[in-house]
Parts: sequence; C-alpha cells; structure tokens
Amino acid sequence: MNTLITSAILMALVFSGPYPCLTAPLRESDDDSFDLDNYDLNSVTDWDNLEANIYGDTYDYEDLDQEIEVETEAASIEHARLGSEAKVNHRDEKVTLPPLDFKGSGLFGLETGLGMPTCLLCVCIGGSVYCDDTGLKEIPPLPKDTRHFYGRFNSIRHMKNTDFRNLGKLQSIDLTGNQISEMDEDVFGSLEQLRDLLLAENNLQALPELPVTLTHIDLRNNRLNSQGIHSESFKDMSQLEFLYLSNNNLDYIPTPLPLSLRVLHLQGNNIQSLHEDTFCDSHDRYFVRRNLEDIRLDDNPLNVNLFPHAYACLPRLPVGSR
Repeated sequence: MNTLITSAILMALVFSGPYPCLTAPLRESDDDSFDLDNYDLNSVTDWDNLEANIYGDTYDYEDLDQEIEVETEAASIEHARLGSEAKVNHRDEKVTLPPLDFKGSGLFGLETGLGMPTCLLCVCIGGSVYCDDTGLKEIPPLPKDTRHFYGRFNSIRHMKNTDFRNLGKLQSIDLTGNQISEMDEDVFGSLEQLRDLLLAENNLQALPELPVTLTHIDLRNNRLNSQGIHSESFKDMSQLEFLYLSNNNLDYIPTPLPLSLRVLHLQGNNIQSLHEDTFCDSHDRYFVRRNLEDIRLDDNPLNVNLFPHAYACLPRLPVGSR
C-alpha cells in the first residue's frame, strides 16, 4: 500500500516539474488565424510591399545605374589624377630613358662627314665595315672593334693621322680606287696588327712610314717615285709576302727586300738597271732566296739579260724584256 502511494507521488512530481507542456492540455485559441484549415497567406503578407518591408524602401534601378556610372567616372578621374602624380613623381626622380645619340659610339657608330652614322651609311658586319662606293670624301669614324675596313671607289683625297686612332684591332685597309694624294706621316702609327694595306689606283707620290706587321701591300697604279719611299722601308717587314708596285714612276727597286717576300710586281715603271745585291747576297755564294718565285719587270726600260748576277740566287728568272 505504501509502495503504491510513493509511486503516485513521484509521478505527480515528474509531470508537474520542468515539462509543463506535457501536463497541460492544448486549448483552442479564440484567434481563427491560427486555424490551419482556414489559414490564408495573403491575409497576413502584402506581397506587393514585401520589398519595402524587407529593405525599407523600394530601389529605383535606373537611379542605381546612374549612380554606378557616376562612381565609375569619378574613379577614372581619380585614377588619372593618381597616374599624373605618379608621372610627376617619376619625373622628379629623374628616371628617364636616354635619347638615341648617333654621334656617340653606340649601335650605329659615330656620325660621318655626310651627317649619317657610319653603320647606317656603310655596312657593319662582325668587325668588318664596308663603305664601298658611298660618296665618301674622308675616312669616316670607325667602331673601335673594326678589324677590316673597305672604302673602295670613293672620293677620299687625304688620309689623316686621326683616321685610325684607337683602332688597335684593325688588320686590313682597302682604299682602292680613291683620289688619295696626301697621307700624314703618322697615319698608321697606332696600327700594331695591320697586315693588309691596299691603296691601288690613287694619286700617291710618296709613302709615310709603314707598319712592319704588313704581309700584303698593293700600291699599283699610283704616281710613286723612288724619292717618295723611305730608305729601307721594307727591310724589317719579316712577314711581307706580296708587294705590288706596278705602274708607278719608280727608278729602281726599293731594297733591301725581306726574305719572306713571294711576289714582287714592278712592271710599268722606269727601272733601268739592277744591282747584284738587289735580290742576292754577293758576299754569300751559297745564298738562295727560295720564297721569291714571281718577279715582274716587264714594261721597264731594262734588259734583264744584262744582269745575270742579280738573280743568280732566285729559283725562277724574272719576267722582263730580253
């Protein structure tokens, strides 16, 4: 009996405790709006004003587009202003690209006397400068790395001692077919690697001191006379192989000649006699000049048969009148 009473009391405490929803029966409300059978969404929601209810006011999208355009234009103006300020600041810092200077020693070289950079007037390829038939009246400023210079068939008259200054790599000069009549004495003084000097078909009467490094000299068809050639000018040219002096006004062969010489052309001059030491050594009967195989003495007032001792040491007789 006591056990039943205790169980009843515990049940009453449980259902009357923190769960009143389980102990109180549902009651019908007097408000029909909560009647699910009769519930009408339109009665509680104004769909036409839903936008205003949510956001407060209805947006005018045309006004919104105008505002966006205005803001975009304003942003563009601000960007342009900032860009201008950046350019001003950049200018203030003096960070500017240098202008092209054709008169400098840059891509196209120095400016020539014709008002154009050398490597625009001429053709510059791999250390070679080609200025053939370009109307030059003087030797143009050449790039410092020039090794071969070709200025053929122009109107150059004077070779100055400044023309080849600071051109220590220059190995060949070809000025064939110009009008050169004057050369400064020190014009070749700084050319320590010069090997080929080609000055044919000019108006030269005299030569300056020549580099001893030369292997090929071509002075054909000038007006050279014997007094215009330095005494023993070819003596120390231990590498000289080709010497062309035809069609000039020479009275005698410029001796002594280096042992390296292979070709000597003297036709068309005014040579009348030969000395026995011109090619040989009269003090050494066993001396033989083996390299010199091509000697031209034709078209001179010279009878080669009269000077047999002059070429007794040669491997081949010279060509000339007999």
